[in-house]
Amino acid sequence: MKKHRIIVAGCGGMANTWLDYVAERENAEIIALVDVNLEAAQSMNERRGLNVPVFSDLSKALSKTDANLVFDVTIPASHKQITTTALEAGCNVLGEKPMAESMSDAEDVLKIVQKTGKKYAVMQNRRYLQGIRAFRDLLSNGAIGTVGSIHADFFLGPHFGGFRDVMESPLIVDMAIHTFDQARFITGADAVSVYCHEFNPPGSWYKGNASAICIFEMSNGSVFSYRGSWCAEGLNTSWESDWRVTGSRGSALWDGINQPVCEVVDDSQPTKFMRALNSLEVPNGWDGREGHFGCLDEMFASIEGNRLAETDCSDNIKSLAMVFGALESAKTGKKISL
Repeated sequence: MKKHRIIVAGCGGMANTWLDYVAERENAEIIALVDVNLEAAQSMNERRGLNVPVFSDLSKALSKTDANLVFDVTIPASHKQITTTALEAGCNVLGEKPMAESMSDAEDVLKIVQKTGKKYAVMQNRRYLQGIRAFRDLLSNGAIGTVGSIHADFFLGPHFGGFRDVMESPLIVDMAIHTFDQARFITGADAVSVYCHEFNPPGSWYKGNASAICIFEMSNGSVFSYRGSWCAEGLNTSWESDWRVTGSRGSALWDGINQPVCEVVDDSQPTKFMRALNSLEVPNGWDGREGHFGCLDEMFASIEGNRLAETDCSDNIKSLAMVFGALESAKTGKKISL
């Protein structure tokens, strides 16, 4: 019997990535598929050659199998129900973001995790990139001095169709958590307050607000600014955002694609109106895998090592708090303490 016996809940396109990962692991196997649309589950079953039972209800799947791990690849509205059902049945859970559709629901999930003693880690694949690891190491090593501000620009125009097009706040709820989580990862700091203005610009094909500007105060005294749009066509940034960090001795940039770049003050030169600067080479010390597979490697290692994953729900809820704080600020027009 294999160590990880997995039920996959949610058989949309994203589930393929999770199935690809399991196919590489000798100690893991898929033992059931679940989807509210039973035809989708059966189609996935046949297409992937899994030959496992399919269910429209997770509770039934859990009662009929000996699963010890559930993948939650459902839509955000289902995450609380899927996760809590699995946890209370004695399974660990690895799932797509966000933890839940409200902060109170996320807090409820966290309580059940603590009560059951099981593990729940959230997919934050954008932490697992060579560029962002190099960027974080550069800042943590003090290369640019004390960090004063962090800035992220995110401008893309994806035409998803489906649930995102009708969400009230598609950018902040479905996407911005990636960038907010990256800011926490890069700086090693948590947000303590937020002011946000969200809006839906001309030409948007989203029903809800697809653009936002946010200002976060961070626990290390720095300020993080976010400018984002999901209906910006032309001159797009990367999906990982375009970053600038300023410090007391210099600045660093990362475009989300290429290696970060950095300039610092040259102390050997006399002070002039504009001080002389030196470019620093930014080393790359990350030898792990990138994207989903990198995050899944860490998630499985945490289960097997009986420790918390880097993206454990107890940490990830701090990134989620940035999302719901931003939404509250946008609705009230006020700065919100987190």
